[in-house]
Amino acid sequence: MSSRVLLFIPAYNCEKQIGRVLAQVEAEWCQSVVGRVIVVNNRSTDRTGEVVADHIRARGDNYVQLLLNNENYGLGGSHKVAFQYAVQEGYDWLVVLHGDDQGSVADFRSVLLQRDSLREDAVLGSRFMSGSQTPGYSRFRIFGNHLFNLLYSLCVFRPIRDLGAGLNLYRVSSLKDKSFQNYPDNLTFNCVMVCAQAISGDQLLFEPISWREDDQISNVKMVRQSIQTLKIALSALFQRRSFLKRDHRSKAVNNYGWQVIDV
Repeated sequence: MSSRVLLFIPAYNCEKQIGRVLAQVEAEWCQSVVGRVIVVNNRSTDRTGEVVADHIRARGDNYVQLLLNNENYGLGGSHKVAFQYAVQEGYDWLVVLHGDDQGSVADFRSVLLQRDSLREDAVLGSRFMSGSQTPGYSRFRIFGNHLFNLLYSLCVFRPIRDLGAGLNLYRVSSLKDKSFQNYPDNLTFNCVMVCAQAISGDQLLFEPISWREDDQISNVKMVRQSIQTLKIALSALFQRRSFLKRDHRSKAVNNYGWQVIDV
């Protein structure tokens, strides 16, 4: 029996893009692999939720499910909701595909079709390795990412090819022994996640992907993000023993709850 796959789409204020992302998961090959798609709406203030609900009604089944966070937990918090859901519902693999339509799930087609032969705990999309494509990215931004990838590789003693592309695949069993509830709720969630995976000895595979910028709105504050990213790398190097168990959040959240929206 093939392993069960859950596809998770984090969504916040992406009403213009979310329809295109949902069109991706309607591909025949994707439906043959993915058992369910969950769109985790992080309390969007635009029509993101309505667009998803319209899509679900048009399908008339439960292939796509809309979840609404009880509060705005941030991108990291939405990941925690999806991780909990995947564990509770007994899925074997969790695909992450961001809801702003920068990535393409088709880049992971061969990986997903061959998932039962994978030995890795995670397959992580990389925008900055040979074979990847980044239309719309400035040379300065690409250089900065290469610099941080090198820094993280040195700090965790493992090759790191990307700190957080929005297309990743996780083996759900590998999440159960992680203290992911203590990872940041903001955009640095993936930075801590990949450090924790490296320190824990998880088997990681980086795959080249395409990543584009069209009509997306970036929530990244570049200087602040860079400082936070640097601090995480240094913490992984100099506080290695405590890194896995410490609370990396700026504010403690007792429960990352959600509700399933009945459309």
